[in-house]
Amino acid sequence: MTAPAAAWRDPVARLEAALPALARNLNEAVLPFWYPHVLDQRHGGYTVALAAAGRPGPQPTKSLVTQARLLWLFARLAYSEQPAAAMREAAEHGYRFLVDRFQDPVHGGYVWTVDASGRCVVDGTKVIYGQAFALFALSGYVRATGDPEALAHAGELFDHIDRHGHDAVYGGYHELFGVDWSAPAARRTSPIGGPAGAKLTNTHLHLLEALAEYVRASGSLRARQRLLELITILGNTVVRQELGACTDQHQRDWTPILRGGGALVSYGHDLETIWLLADAIETAGRSNATWLDVYGRLFDYSYRHGWDGARGGFFYSGGFHRKAQDRRKVWWVQAEALMSSLTLFRLTRETRYVQVFEQTLQWVMEQQTDWTEGEWHAEVHPDGSVNGAKADQWKEAYHNGRALIFSIEIINSLRNALSNDGQARSEQDQR
Repeated sequence: MTAPAAAWRDPVARLEAALPALARNLNEAVLPFWYPHVLDQRHGGYTVALAAAGRPGPQPTKSLVTQARLLWLFARLAYSEQPAAAMREAAEHGYRFLVDRFQDPVHGGYVWTVDASGRCVVDGTKVIYGQAFALFALSGYVRATGDPEALAHAGELFDHIDRHGHDAVYGGYHELFGVDWSAPAARRTSPIGGPAGAKLTNTHLHLLEALAEYVRASGSLRARQRLLELITILGNTVVRQELGACTDQHQRDWTPILRGGGALVSYGHDLETIWLLADAIETAGRSNATWLDVYGRLFDYSYRHGWDGARGGFFYSGGFHRKAQDRRKVWWVQAEALMSSLTLFRLTRETRYVQVFEQTLQWVMEQQTDWTEGEWHAEVHPDGSVNGAKADQWKEAYHNGRALIFSIEIINSLRNALSNDGQARSEQDQR
């Protein structure tokens, strides 16, 4: 992964030197763990209860989030350098199960959990976090296949999310609803955490991502307007100016909740905010130039408090203006660190971001990745021990697969841009 000495001062060449490691991780560690083992040939959809080396185990239920994330991943791989036909079949396999088994034919939207067969709804709650991933997956499938039926399903889901979930008074979206989109019991909390009735940065981040993908798939002007609203909320309201970091939990009017889990900075979410905001802004046809200060402050805070200067990678979380207290290295945080550092280099050409990218990738390759059984370890502790399932309701190949695919594409685009610029300069000199 180390660039040749002659290329050390050329940051794009340094990134190019990382391409073999990124491709190896994707093709030798991540994808073989999931594909084809994850395909449930008996019932449809994906079996996420995988043991060592991706061998299927008992799975009593299937959740909306994991089914949608894997569908998006296979759809995204269908128009990357992976074998497109196989990935498209894997995406279609998940698409049919998502639409046939998770879609609520009576009330609209998608249920939270079904049994392994998909024939019995276990939890019909409408969770906006889950609806966001369903929209993300359907939109990604449309982009991979051009399927008009999938586009219609995506449009219907966007309408339900916007009609039932959007807060016309304070902006953003309510988190939780009953089966029929009615208000939940007053004390009922979201399955993804936070106090009852709270607005969560986590949910709005993935709504931002889903709406950007839906805008790219559909060209919807109304979705673009909602995307612009979320850009304002996540880039201005959620980012605490006096802190330089985001708050994760908020009251309905976006007043931050600064107790319990709300009193912690999630370095992974802040790093993810940077590149998802940049992507959404570009999707909306706006410039990132005026946002670079926000991105820089967010990155600098996480780097100052959460970066492991000795071994590379980012810790999990910490209190305001304090060094990281939870010093686990969690898989998805490292994936978001790769994407945020690479995005900031793309936007600023500041070499310091290349160094963070390189050192994070080195950590991933040497410590986070399980080269024996496949996939990334969920957690690596300060003593080097590992913990957590390789695959469960909250862990599949979405975060790390997405980061590896996009990192390869961004580096290739940087290389091509540099090559094209050199060619243009050469042609200009010949005139």
